Amino acid sequence: QVQLVESGGGLVQAGGSLRLSCVASGSIFSINSMGWYRQAPGKQRELVARMSRGGSTNYADSVKGRFTISGDYGKNTVYLEMNSLTPEDTAVYYCNMLLRTTYDGSYWGQGTQVTVSS
Repeated sequence: QVQLVESGGGLVQAGGSLRLSCVASGSIFSINSMGWYRQAPGKQRELVARMSRGGSTNYADSVKGRFTISGDYGKNTVYLEMNSLTPEDTAVYYCNMLLRTTYDGSYWGQGTQVTVSS
């Protein structure tokens, strides 16, 4: 059974930084892409950043220049470095991976809360 577990969320003041991590475990043959999404109260889940195995990345306009996605395919881990945080970044952050497993598909973590105080 494949499981994704996020960590690193918390409460931070505006202007501060956080680093999120997400580790996938289970019978994983390979990872095609990894990404981070977020969902604020009353809003739809949105893409924050995504990276492909080939190394290409894409970011939401609202986080460009402040957030950096990186990954370690050997460790089945994806990171999100978040700098210059603002209260508008407050949300539950979810990692997502497109995995080749016994059941290929899109897998999600349970989410980690990020709260930015003004």
